[in-house]
This record gives sequence, structure tokens and C-alpha cells, in this order.
Amino acid sequence: MKEDWKIKQDVEEELEWTPGVVATRIGVEVANGIITLSGHPASYAEKLAAEDAARRVSGVRAVVVEMEIRLPHHDVRNDADIAGAADTLLRWTAGLPAGAVSVQVEKGHVTLRGDVDWAYQSHRLTRGIARMRGVTGVTNAIRVRADLAADDIGDAISRALKRHAEREAKHIDIKVEGGTVTLTGKVDSASERDAARGAAWATRGVTAVVDNLEFT
Repeated sequence: MKEDWKIKQDVEEELEWTPGVVATRIGVEVANGIITLSGHPASYAEKLAAEDAARRVSGVRAVVVEMEIRLPHHDVRNDADIAGAADTLLRWTAGLPAGAVSVQVEKGHVTLRGDVDWAYQSHRLTRGIARMRGVTGVTNAIRVRADLAADDIGDAISRALKRHAEREAKHIDIKVEGGTVTLTGKVDSASERDAARGAAWATRGVTAVVDNLEFT
């Protein structure tokens, strides 16, 4: 098992390597493989990028986020401007029917509501909004329609896991009830957990993923 000092060193190097993250703005502490990120990223996008960077490092068991966004003065936008820009992004998103998703903005925090056919559409919209200037947070309240049988969903996830991460596929059990997928089993790192969760979320008909994966 990787020691905490090594995990801390690797996370700090990953932050320095990650585009869009200024590592000097982010503090890193480690205890038993659990990372705590502190500091003041200059945008919501930078905050998300720092979280993703920490999760990519092998040996990281979990990430605790204590960062607080401090927008530079030139990036501050009023809520009306953010709402208008977000609405434009939705209207220009390929494959998204007009009016399928609505936007609400309060003090820079964007809430998305509506219905889509695929979970990836929901995630893509969230990430797109997160990268906009002036945004301080995003709440994804978009619902994904469940239109496949449970057996079909489970088989699709199993095949995806074998294609993406064959080792993990041998150690993960998949249970589907309606559109809810429950993952159980053993993984070695946060990156392996993300691979399993990503395969589940990328499958049509999945409306929720319950992560009961444990670290070895």
C-alpha cells in the first residue's frame, strides 16, 4: 500500500501537471489515503479539475473538498448574464431538444432541471455550465428517462466494463432495479472506482448509480 507521504507528493505533482489548475492555490493533506483539498480556486472549473486530479492518483481512497472559490474581479458576472449564456449553451447543444432543460441562477450558482434520454447528456451539460465565467457552482436536477429493461442495462454495463477495465469487471457485481444501478465489489483505487461508475453512467436507461464499492 502506498504511504501517505507518497500519495501527497503524487497529488501535488498531478495538480501541477493538470491544465487549468494553479497548484499554489490548492492545499493537500492526506490521512490513511483520504485526501483533503483546501484553498481558493479562481473558478468552479478549476475546483472540479483539482478534484478530478486528486482522484486520478493511485492509492487515493477518497477526496474531501474544503475549497472555496474566489472569482477574480474580471470574471464576476451578474445572474442575468450567466442565465443568458447558459441558455445559449443549451440551445447550441447537439442532440438536446429545445426546452428539454431549464436554467435557474442564484448568486452565480446554476440549477439545471428537465428530462433527457441519456445520463451523459446530463453530465455534459453540467460540465459545460461549470466552465462558464462567473459560475460558482452547479446543481444537476436533470432526470434521465428509464426506457430499457433491467437485464439489458446490466448486460450493457458488464460489456462496457470488460472493454474499459477488464480487471475491475471480474471483481464488481452489478444489480439493476428499474433505472437504478448498484455496484458492489472491490477496487484498488479511486480511479478504478471512477471507471466502474463511468461505465454505469454511460449506459442508456440508467437514472441513478449507487456506489457500494469498497477498497481492497
